Parts: sequence; C-alpha cells; structure tokens
Amino acid sequence: DNRWTEHKEVVKRVIFGLHPCEIHALNIYHKFYTRIYPDPYYIANREATLIVGLSCIPDEYCFCHLTDTSTVNEGFDLFLTDLGDRFLVWIGSPKGDEAIKHLHNLLDDVTQEDIDDYIAWRKKRDNAFKVSIDLEGMPEIVSFSYDLPVWEKMGEACLSCGTCTMVCPTCTCFDIEDEYDIKTDEMNRQRYWYSCVFREYSMVAGGHNFRKARSERLKLWYTHKLVGFMSEYGSPACVGCGRCVVSCPVDINVLTVAKALLKEENDAFWARREVSHVYQVNN
Repeated sequence: DNRWTEHKEVVKRVIFGLHPCEIHALNIYHKFYTRIYPDPYYIANREATLIVGLSCIPDEYCFCHLTDTSTVNEGFDLFLTDLGDRFLVWIGSPKGDEAIKHLHNLLDDVTQEDIDDYIAWRKKRDNAFKVSIDLEGMPEIVSFSYDLPVWEKMGEACLSCGTCTMVCPTCTCFDIEDEYDIKTDEMNRQRYWYSCVFREYSMVAGGHNFRKARSERLKLWYTHKLVGFMSEYGSPACVGCGRCVVSCPVDINVLTVAKALLKEENDAFWARREVSHVYQVNN
C-alpha cells in the first residue's frame, strides 16, 4: 500500500563521556537489538553515532567492580582516561581512528610518564570502591529463590513507580502506539520506552493481567536481569552503575535484593518490619 511510508530519523552524532559501565550497557543493547531479531532503527542510529568514553572514579553507590564492568575493551570508538592535566586516548574502532586523524595536532605520543601515571590512576580507582558483596552466584540464587516470601515483602513496599527501569541503562521494554488523526486521515505508529513494573504492561486482551501483584513484576525484572539475560547472552544485564541504588525511594535495588537472598544484614527501608506495610497503593 503506497499510502504507508517508513520514517527513519537518523542524525550523525557524538555521545561523549560514557563511563565503562555505560559502554558495557550499550554492548548489552547491541546484543539485544542485533542477534536474534536485528532492529533496523537501532542499527542505523548506532552506525551514525561516535561513542567517546571517559574514565571515572567510583562513588559510594557504584559496584561495577562486582559485575566485571569497571573496565571496557570494546564498544567504543574513542576512550579517554583523565590523568589530571592530560588525557590518555584509546582507539577502539576504525571510526575512532578516522576521528583521531583530524585531531593529530592536539596529540602526542605516549611516554613512560604517561604509563606510570596511568598505573597510579588505576590503583587509585581500584581503592575507591566501597561496596562489597558476592554477586557471582546471583543467577542461580535468584532462580532457586523464586518462591521465597521475601518477594512479597518487597512487593508490599514497592511503589511501582518505574524509577528503577527508567534509570537502568540496560532496560529495553517498550510499547507501540498508533495515533490516528481523523481530520487528515493519517496514522502514526511509534515505539516508545516503557516499564515492565507498571501494571498495564502485563495487561492483555479482555483486561486480563498475569502479573497483577507488584511482587510478581519485581521478580520478573530481577529474573530477567540476572537469570534470563545470562542464559541467553552469557552475562547478566546489570553493569553495576548504581542508579537503582540512588533512585529507588524504598531501597529496592540490586544490592539490597542480593543481600536479602544471601541472608545478609540488610538495612533497606523495605526490609524494616515496622514499615513493610506502609505502602498499599492500588497499583
């Protein structure tokens, strides 16, 4: 039907300042959008994008050292390590190599002093990590713990606000919406980011919902992140960025959930018995 046209909005761009964990998140996106069902919109935009990474010193929330994402060797075009008064530049792709050719007058060859300063910077970064918990066995532990009552306790406190899914750099859930303009007889179909912890996400025809309970939606999220993605792609879909730790208003995040399943001491808001029944919102 010639009335329908496909619109791909592709603009050449540079994404600057991605930290190693965020580049790992992009690599997870790349697996998701290219391996089984290649997504032409993602592929076109990725090919038009120059990725420039930037080193960082961890804050008190991040735990990328526990998810093996504190360093990155692929998925970027250029990567800059901040040595204080200069940057060490890594080239990660032919696009990055081409970009460097236009910056040759700003660059010098690497010296022994640069190498020594980089080694010192690595030690400083490694010593800055504060979080310590064993996440290596979490895929199996989450699977074994699927029916534990702790999920119900978290569900009682969860607000279903979707904050965790909106800040997580590896979430890919989406919805598709058709917008019809009766005046112009035009239809516009759009895909937009959505959240699997929203009650409406699991609703099907007839108003049926297979995940009415917030605890079930929480389990879905953590099972997908730590189990499902692991079995499909060989690594969990958590890069240790700490955004869920910072953002959840009731302290439901990868670390507190892991502590609960590992039976470790847990001072999370939702884990305190006296407030576990505070939030009984209708969602």
